[in-house]
Amino acid sequence: MATTTTGQVEQVVNEALVSFGAEADHISAKATFESLDVDSLDLAELAQIIDDKFSVELSGADVKSIATIGDLIALVVTRAT
Repeated sequence: MATTTTGQVEQVVNEALVSFGAEADHISAKATFESLDVDSLDLAELAQIIDDKFSVELSGADVKSIATIGDLIALVVTRAT
């Protein structure tokens, strides 16, 4: 199985966030979900997208512990490789 890269995860996460209505130019590693107006339903859908694309399951506790987009990407890369 190929190694999952930060860039791959970042692309999938960014595309999902834009589809939820976040402005692309506001998305950064330091951005919070709250600052992007991403709600709990969007987070649940994002967790499903991550599971589908990278076979990484995120629990409710995982999602609550993630403060920034960068934290999410790092967690997915760590678990996917």
